Amino acid sequence: MRSYRAAPSLAVSGAIAVPGDKSVSHRSLLVAAIATGTSEVSGFLPSEDCLASLAAMRALGVHIEQASATQLRVRGVGLRGLKAATHALDMGNAGTAMRLFAGLLSAQTFDSRLIGDASLMRRPMERVARPLREMGADLRTQGGCPPIDIHGGAILHGIEYLLPIASAQVKSALLLAGLYAEGPTTVNSPAPSRDHSERMLRFFGADLTVERLSVRLTPPRELHGQRVEVPGDFSSAAFFIVAGLLAAVPAGLVIRNVGMNPTRTGLLDILRRMGGQIEVMNLRDGAAEPVADLMVRRSHLRGIEVPRDLVALSIDEFPVLFVAAACAEGETLVSGAEELRVKESDRIAVMSAGLRALGVGHESYPDGLRIEGRAAGAAFSAGEVESGGDHRVAMSFSIASLRASGPIIIRDVANVATSFPGYVLLARAAGLDLNET
Repeated sequence: MRSYRAAPSLAVSGAIAVPGDKSVSHRSLLVAAIATGTSEVSGFLPSEDCLASLAAMRALGVHIEQASATQLRVRGVGLRGLKAATHALDMGNAGTAMRLFAGLLSAQTFDSRLIGDASLMRRPMERVARPLREMGADLRTQGGCPPIDIHGGAILHGIEYLLPIASAQVKSALLLAGLYAEGPTTVNSPAPSRDHSERMLRFFGADLTVERLSVRLTPPRELHGQRVEVPGDFSSAAFFIVAGLLAAVPAGLVIRNVGMNPTRTGLLDILRRMGGQIEVMNLRDGAAEPVADLMVRRSHLRGIEVPRDLVALSIDEFPVLFVAAACAEGETLVSGAEELRVKESDRIAVMSAGLRALGVGHESYPDGLRIEGRAAGAAFSAGEVESGGDHRVAMSFSIASLRASGPIIIRDVANVATSFPGYVLLARAAGLDLNET
């Protein structure tokens, strides 16, 4: 089992660029594959999760050339050009891929089966299967979890659906199925969530309107191939944003070419409310997504009660936010984040266990954590933590080493490759004392 050894270090500085956005990489593949014509994708994230999507699309008959790890040429087959795979489509650890492919494949004429690794096979899938069935799809789960078996040939009809909780993955699955439905599909959300699918579909020519928390898609005749530039992943940048805030030496860290989709950057608002000095520079429009450079400086953080309207906009970044909270003056309270219970791990439980092992006072709740921060001195003791096989938990505790009294050993880190290949090398380039054993 792979582990990290993260030791305290003083300086986090220089200029870095994080790998491409995982969410945008998944969606660029799916939409380009069913477009008419060839699409060029640059900045693609060659992580295990995204490579699972790439392999699945190839198995469905889409020709994809990979000029380099991050450069793709996708020869789209059109909305009705996918072909049956000869085997089950293995999504690995990619919950996003499984839910999005469930929507897309529900509308095809052939049968499909979606499987994944041991972790993904335990994750809930009925919240996406249920509304797809309302559209007329014929798909089954096993006790609410994968495998997902899809019987092809169903005639889908557009529906108006109110999401029980804000979920970009469920919304995206319904929009992908809605491309093939009779009549428009409308998805209403109780709170904001990521809008990468809406942006990508519109960029490829879909007839899609957004009014506040409602998205309406009218089935198009076809989508058109495009040139897609995938920005740096904000969720990956989040670890270095917190690292820059916690650094002992106030040198400053620049993170270049970061995706600034407003449905993804809730962590910036939260950290700024806590006193974080984060400057957005050179904000510009990329293909389908806004992009900027970030300057992060060492900051004295204060505990806050995280506003609930920022929870869905920062849900993937909460593990590293908990690390920042442990280094803040006073208490930080996160609630309304029950979604953390059904990620790659139960992130509330796994982070709570790790914080306890490192001497951080806190209390866990069904939907969040209350963390007692320590602004002066070492906020974490030396120790050993389990990541639960969760990539974001593993990377978050590596950042905790910046304010630890001694080395932190982080167990079970192999899944970091699912979202952030090359993490250790980039972390060391930024100044962290991190080694894989």
